[in-house]
Amino acid sequence: MRALPPGPDAPHLLIGRDTRESGFWIERELAYGATASGAHVTSAGVIPTPAVAYLTGRLHYVAGLVISASHNPFEDNGIKVFAGTGEKFTESLEACIETIVADTSWETPGGDAPEVRAEDLSAQYLAHARQALNGACPPDARKIAVDCAHGATVDVAPRLLRELGFDVVTMGHQPDGRNINLECGSTHPEQVARLVLERGCQLGVAFDGDGDRAILVDAQGRIVDGDAVMYVCARQMKARGTLRGGRIAATVMSNIGLEIALRELGIDIVRCPVGDKYVMEELQRGGLALGGEQSGHIIFMDTLFTGDGLVTALNVLRIMAETGQSLAELTSGLKTFPQVLLNVRVREKRDWTTVPAIAAAAQRIEQRLAGRGRLLVRYSGPSPFSAS
Repeated sequence: MRALPPGPDAPHLLIGRDTRESGFWIERELAYGATASGAHVTSAGVIPTPAVAYLTGRLHYVAGLVISASHNPFEDNGIKVFAGTGEKFTESLEACIETIVADTSWETPGGDAPEVRAEDLSAQYLAHARQALNGACPPDARKIAVDCAHGATVDVAPRLLRELGFDVVTMGHQPDGRNINLECGSTHPEQVARLVLERGCQLGVAFDGDGDRAILVDAQGRIVDGDAVMYVCARQMKARGTLRGGRIAATVMSNIGLEIALRELGIDIVRCPVGDKYVMEELQRGGLALGGEQSGHIIFMDTLFTGDGLVTALNVLRIMAETGQSLAELTSGLKTFPQVLLNVRVREKRDWTTVPAIAAAAQRIEQRLAGRGRLLVRYSGPSPFSAS
């Protein structure tokens, strides 16, 4: 393929990345290939995934690309793609792109990839994110512990929270390219829970590496996962008349306790497969306003088409301000059931119902539960495991 200089009608692409050491050179090579094909490319630098999703739609880019492996260790990396609307690509469009990538007839010009033109767009994203507080005044006790997971929120989250008047105590804020998610962040919320207790904070927030999810901690150091956040937000949204459809979308991994607690409030749950894109599709299909995952990936459809850890935290802070209640009080109506997650390495991803030993074991467990619990057997998308 010969290099094409970008013309006046060339598509404009936006790239963002997290703090992994591989992100910089992947960004450069990706931009080199796109530019060689006739596109204009702008780098937003280290910035959360939801920021790229928002800016792509707000600034009318044709597509937004995020170089990140989310909550995975630094050795992993990948590319997330958003359409010009700020939505993640559908599975059919992803399959089309994979076919193009696998086409060996495509070539890029030789030579070294130059640095990408960079532009600081964080202020526009933060102006959008702060709207989640909706003018509510911060609670009187303003000290918050924030774990940035040495990732993409390391600058924007503490900056915005301080601008809003909170006393912010940070950890996981010194990325070195290899410590992203390392014993910190949303996969290790016990770290920020310890900081909450040590420093007398009223709330703790643990982001993941690319900032699209958050796990919270109350003032007593108790971990508040995505199920509890959905419970708090759904109840408040129903009271305000903003919970469209009277139900939320949650994945098959959400605790049955959430289903029971919301049912008592007259709120139903629509279940979908694991993955934020499936949550988003369910929200769009039903015209719903709220959905998410137990892992802390919460989607507020009136705000953005993807999860945003910072916006999630701000929504909870707004509810605390509006109700005058602590996070512990807000979550007190949710009683979770015991939940066990077991990972099993597999050789291949066959339909497990066709494997007699597995099918028989599943049937025995379901008979023992007899409607008092749930069994879920599923394959993990990127890993050679099945989880139950």
